Amino acid sequence: MYQQSLPIILASKSPRRQELLKAMDLDFKVVLKETDESYPEGLSPAEIAVYIAEKKADAFLGAYAQSIVITADTIVAFEDEIMGKPENAAHAEDMLTKLSGNTHEVFTGVSLIYGEKMLSFYDVTEVSFRPLSTEQIRYYIQEHEPYDKAGSYGIQGWIGMVAVEKIIGSYTNVMGLPTERLYRALSAI
Repeated sequence: MYQQSLPIILASKSPRRQELLKAMDLDFKVVLKETDESYPEGLSPAEIAVYIAEKKADAFLGAYAQSIVITADTIVAFEDEIMGKPENAAHAEDMLTKLSGNTHEVFTGVSLIYGEKMLSFYDVTEVSFRPLSTEQIRYYIQEHEPYDKAGSYGIQGWIGMVAVEKIIGSYTNVMGLPTERLYRALSAI
């Protein structure tokens, strides 16, 4: 069992990440800093997720020396396309149309800062969608606000209930934080 010895700071406004830390029985506070989420060309999806998580973590270096700061970034990769958060309804519809009836990968990069050290890792989950009609996709966009979610969907909501046929890997990774890997990393600190 992980015995929390240092205060934990979650550097994320994601309600899903906050829910996951609460479910892990961790005491934490949320501290936000705006970070540019751009990345260099030529990186693999795993490298992009870790690069952005580390970029977010860099903003906290030296600021909370007596705490563990957790940052994360989640992306969806389908074929050669990286799918972040949609810009608008049309962009969300385009992403969900591509994912419909296909299998894609969800990558989450995580960085932990403690003292002057940084530990980073990623997890990947394969997600298969059944085919969705245009009407179903538009209903989801209108009723379930996909704008703060990579790939335009949250597995824990309507899409997860009706569209996800199969996952291979961590469910919590698709939610935005691979809790199994995080728990092991926290235990190692």
